[in-house]
Amino acid sequence: MNNNITDLFAIKYPIIQGGMIWVSGWKLASAVSNAGGLGLIGAGSMYPDVLREHITKCKNATDKPFGVNVPMLYPNLKEIMDIIIAEGVKIVFTSAGNPKTWTSKLQENGITVVHVVSNLKFALKAQEAGVDAIVAEGFEAGGHNGREETTTSVLIQTLRKEINIPIIAAGGISNGKAMLANMILGADAVQVGSRFVACKESSAHKNFKNEILKTGDGGTLLTLKELAPVRLIKNEFFNQLQLAYQKGISKEELIELLGRSRAKKGMFEGDLKNGELEIGQVASLINEIPTAKEIIDSFVEEYNGTLDEVYKI
Repeated sequence: MNNNITDLFAIKYPIIQGGMIWVSGWKLASAVSNAGGLGLIGAGSMYPDVLREHITKCKNATDKPFGVNVPMLYPNLKEIMDIIIAEGVKIVFTSAGNPKTWTSKLQENGITVVHVVSNLKFALKAQEAGVDAIVAEGFEAGGHNGREETTTSVLIQTLRKEINIPIIAAGGISNGKAMLANMILGADAVQVGSRFVACKESSAHKNFKNEILKTGDGGTLLTLKELAPVRLIKNEFFNQLQLAYQKGISKEELIELLGRSRAKKGMFEGDLKNGELEIGQVASLINEIPTAKEIIDSFVEEYNGTLDEVYKI
């Protein structure tokens, strides 16, 4: 499985764990890195001092490469980036902002920079900004979704024609077959989010993990496009949103309804009624809570097995 992504990150497998809010702490990141993938700490739900603690603990838990995912809408962005540089983190994934803002500064400090995009326009801007790779995240994903609702398979093929740097596919990838399919379409690696939410090392609340196992086909829907598009499990809060949309809610009223810490309430604290439960469409394919290593191993085994079957045809 060696390719330009495994070389770029110095990892064994081209499998990157999503740096998700309230889910991706040092335990998950280090477990994925120890299993041969690239683990990411999700800084989006961490105060600066909490992030520093997670980086320190991750260093102690693995001698393998790991990174930090940073949404650039973070109010303490400079402090976050200063901590990342000071702590010697070597890989940063950025999202939800202009990649030109921090790419050069991070690279000057020996940091590999990857930016998350959802369409060709932003992919070209990221490439122009000099990032080392991009994550192409499709409509199936739980977060960082594009308003255009472009599926991962279409997005990868579109970007591959125009983008010269490595492309990491994200959205709708829960097993080795999906990994192989996306790499055949032009991706150099995959980023896996939702599948790692429901694993033992994830910091998601057990209520949320168990709810994922119950989520069947059609159990999620993309919403909140006026703010930041996310895919949610259809719970009581989601139903409130839908009713509000039917009544013609304004953006300001939507912000008020969403309130503060809605994702924390659902994903981290386990409030299944009033919380925001972010997860990808692959939730309907998840029926167990294994370890991160078991997930990585199953991806690799299924990828290789499927590849062998294809060669035999």
